[in-house]
Amino acid sequence: MLDASPDGAALTRHPLWRADIARILSARLPWETFEGKTVLVAGANGFLPAAMVETLLTLSAVIPGVKVVALARSRENALRRLGGWLGHPALCLRIADVSEPLDLDGPVDMIIHAASQASPRFYDADPVGTALPNILGTQRLLELARHKKASRFLYLSSSEVYGAIDGRAPIREQDFGPLDPATLRACYAESKRMGETLCASYGAQYGVDCVIARPFHTYGPGMRLDDGRVFADFVGDIVRGRDLVLNSDGAAERAFCYLADAVEAFFTLLLKGEAGAAYNVGNARAVMSIRDLAMLLAGLFPERGLQARFAPPRTGYLASRVTRAAPDTTRLESLGWRARTDAAEGFRRTIEIYSDIFGPSALGASA
Repeated sequence: MLDASPDGAALTRHPLWRADIARILSARLPWETFEGKTVLVAGANGFLPAAMVETLLTLSAVIPGVKVVALARSRENALRRLGGWLGHPALCLRIADVSEPLDLDGPVDMIIHAASQASPRFYDADPVGTALPNILGTQRLLELARHKKASRFLYLSSSEVYGAIDGRAPIREQDFGPLDPATLRACYAESKRMGETLCASYGAQYGVDCVIARPFHTYGPGMRLDDGRVFADFVGDIVRGRDLVLNSDGAAERAFCYLADAVEAFFTLLLKGEAGAAYNVGNARAVMSIRDLAMLLAGLFPERGLQARFAPPRTGYLASRVTRAAPDTTRLESLGWRARTDAAEGFRRTIEIYSDIFGPSALGASA
């Protein structure tokens, strides 16, 4: 049985992932801002924040005085994802739940809040645990930012805040559709909305410098193969050498952004974003239907003879009402950021990394 979560130490050592980090750090950003700074990353073992932690730790080799406080709720998960960095002089691992009262000794100059259960598999199983980090956790961390006089607070929100928007036009930051708060799936979107409101409120009332990122669908090395989102399922299918299974008609359209592009965007916002503003983070040039994505991925490895096929919907999965989610990234691109990775390159890169990490079961034999 293939493990759902890749070994973090193996990922850290992988040359393709190291090249991704080097590419992120090649971006024309004022990286020197981090000199002598302590950055708190909440949810540090998660897919997106762990990549930011690794980027900062790599940066510490060339920018003096960079410190990272990696805050995680589970020691086991934190060690699994970040174990390859244990003992690094720039890393301090702290185990705590952001929904509980929080205090830290020493300076905290910047805070990245990415502690959240983002997978739809949690919305039905643990809606309270999904909502609280985005509401109570955001408030706790904003209070910490206020107390420590942090220079910047980056909140990783979600494109789910837009609700069900009709039409095919790219979604701008000021566009919102209906969202029924009395549904289980709303535990994520509504709590993300409240988190954004708290950021705006702390900015207005206490002067906390907040910037908000709204990621669209992001994939890449480090994501769990049991994430519950369809692109992770597809990667898992290919790594296991089996047909790609669609549990819907595959007509829904999504924008797929490679992890390295998203991480570069987050650092762009942290270092250059306008205080109080929200920014879409996604690849506006990689919008496709789920069905087309399945066909693309199956075709990346023709020697495997994999096909995309349909199956009945999984039980317990809370489907989205959104039929098309494509971002307008004009606001983010005005800061100098561009997505550099198309879907074929990004997914091939991801699958090659997973294939190497998981060994003989990857692309060589069916599970």
